[in-house]
Amino acid sequence: MSISVLSSACRRAVSTAAHAAASSALVLAAGCALVASTPVFAAQTANAAAPAPATFTDLAGRTVRVPAAEPQRILLGESRLLSAVALLEGQKPLSRIVGWQGDLPMMDPQTYNAYAQKFPDIKTIPLIGKATEDSISDEKALSLKPDLAIFSIAGHGPSRYNALVKQLEATGTTVVFVDFRLHPMQNTLPSIKLLGAVLHRDQQANAYIQFYQQHLARVENVVNRVPEAQRPKVFVDLLAGVWDAGCCHTAGNGNFGEFVQAAGGRNIAQGLVPGVLGDISMEQVIAAQPDVYIATGSRTKPGLASLRVGALTSEHDARASLAQLVARPGFDTIKAIHDGNAHGISHNYYDSPYNILAIEAFAKWFYPAQFKDLDVHATQAELYRRFLAVPPQGAEWVDAPLAQSTADASH
Repeated sequence: MSISVLSSACRRAVSTAAHAAASSALVLAAGCALVASTPVFAAQTANAAAPAPATFTDLAGRTVRVPAAEPQRILLGESRLLSAVALLEGQKPLSRIVGWQGDLPMMDPQTYNAYAQKFPDIKTIPLIGKATEDSISDEKALSLKPDLAIFSIAGHGPSRYNALVKQLEATGTTVVFVDFRLHPMQNTLPSIKLLGAVLHRDQQANAYIQFYQQHLARVENVVNRVPEAQRPKVFVDLLAGVWDAGCCHTAGNGNFGEFVQAAGGRNIAQGLVPGVLGDISMEQVIAAQPDVYIATGSRTKPGLASLRVGALTSEHDARASLAQLVARPGFDTIKAIHDGNAHGISHNYYDSPYNILAIEAFAKWFYPAQFKDLDVHATQAELYRRFLAVPPQGAEWVDAPLAQSTADASH
């Protein structure tokens, strides 16, 4: 996906990418070539004192023109897009946000509460809906008079052809679509680059892109040398224990499945789930004989075992919850669980630009010897220290369950 931005930003980005992954440099270089060929760029070079609006392609394939002035009133289609905006906004992550949906407090209350401790005004941000597209109030969204709206190409917010998109554009609001959910390995960095352009935070976006590429390259340099047949088979149990359809919700061709592949694993669901997300049976999981089991968790339900991870969650509680999950009747027949190779991670990485942390964690689980010196917590600390206003405050992943006797004693 190419993104047209001003030439100076392109030169900086390509220079940065050239010192990281070559494929990323090609993506950014292609975007710069597109800039140089557009009438907008020609107008800017001809009259630098009166810059024309930038023109680019968003992640929904839409051509968008962004005014030269910085946006002051930002609407988020999903409040969980805060994770991306916060990367670029430094110590004032909420200052320009005038409205969003209620999915963050509903689906990730730990992170919401962690932000509320430092930024209590988060609780006063107007809601345009709950956590589904059909709950959105167009009237409420329009009344907030945003000059920029940021939506996801898939998820719980306004979709590409939602009537609200045209209504907002008719009022002069710039609308852009990003993607951290469907194809994160392809779209995370272009989405960050896009947000850097529309938020007028190119420097911050380029810094995060460089950070991401450097850490990804370290993983790739190891796993790219592992033959396909020698890579571990992996099963990702999404929303383990609380998925409404029971066992087993998972990722096929996209989402967490891409993290498995990036970390050098073989996703057992890739040939079983035709789309990005879907369900497979316990019998299919058992027959695939996965070498590694990974549970994800974000929400809990009374009376059901679930993975408790995320902000404001202790390492002990995270490991104890994983122990409950792997002890569910019949799950010991899954090869990875029987062999003691079970792990857990926050489900919220499924739609977050922080997914480089999930990739590093997976790499350590898949290849503990090759990555014995990789410290994922150090990577997390660097990410939060350099880019975010709210530090990490809980166990976002868990390497192994508590011993069953200890886990039983804790409940």
